Formats: sequence, C-alpha cells, structure tokens
Amino acid sequence: MRILVSVGSKHGSTAEIGRGIADVLVSQGVEATTAAPADVTGLDPYDGVVLGSSVYAGHWTADARDLVDRCRSQFAGRYVWLFSSGPIGDPPKPEEDPVDVASIMEATGARSHMVFAGKLDRKVLSFGERAIVTAFRAPDGDFRDWDEIRGWATQIAEELKASI
Repeated sequence: MRILVSVGSKHGSTAEIGRGIADVLVSQGVEATTAAPADVTGLDPYDGVVLGSSVYAGHWTADARDLVDRCRSQFAGRYVWLFSSGPIGDPPKPEEDPVDVASIMEATGARSHMVFAGKLDRKVLSFGERAIVTAFRAPDGDFRDWDEIRGWATQIAEELKASI
C-alpha cells in the first residue's frame, strides 16, 4: 500500500503532525510519502491519502482545499482520511469542526475526520495574526497530543493491513 500524506500548514506545526503520521505508517509497514498540497499533481501513484490542514478562522488552508478541487475525481476508490489541527488551550477551543470539513469529506469520500489540538507560537505570527490571537486571548503553547496522533496513525495502518 502506498499512502500520500499531504498537509496544508501555515507555520509548520501541522506539517510536523503529518510527518509524525507518515513515520508511524512506515513503522507499521505502510509505504508513506509526504508532499505539500501544492506539489501534488495527481493521486495515481497512491492507494490512499491522509490529508490534513491547519485551521484559521474556521477554515482549512487554501492549498489543502485546492488539492481537493484539483484531484476531486481521483479520490474515488482510494482510502482517504482527513485531519484538522487548530484548537488550542486546555481544554482545546474551538470545539466545533472547521466550516469546510463536511464538503471536503463529501468530495474525497473520507473514511473519517480527526481534529487534533494545535500549537500557537506568537513569535512566528504576522502582525495581523498576532492582533487576532491577542483579541481572542488565545494562549501560547504546544497543545498537540502526540500519543493521540500516533494512535490515530496506528489505526490507519491497521485498517490498511486488514484490507489487503
């Protein structure tokens, strides 16, 4: 099984989640390749896709949404899983799914969608982004739960192995 892991990530922390997922898949005997959404020209080489995105103002990144639009007809017949990263704090907020996930699930035929807590480092934000997180009193910190991420990736590997 060849799986593509592609992640829309504005500041890199969601891409780190994607690399972590790919590492787990490989450790479980699944051939996994990582590529930025803009670099994906087609899904032909892959049996499945793990597609993720950071979430800003309730939406996936434009490059992840563009990949879905570009490859819309190619998702059929492939294993697809989605994840979003963005909620921060303890407990993580916001609790609701990103606005565009329902349409992305429909377009890709995804088996599931997972929401992982994210990371906020004000030092890497633009002036406008810092203003927004300040207005919302968003807490700095790394809220990602790596055990949860690895567990989800392991479940994907188990599903793939069971389908062979």
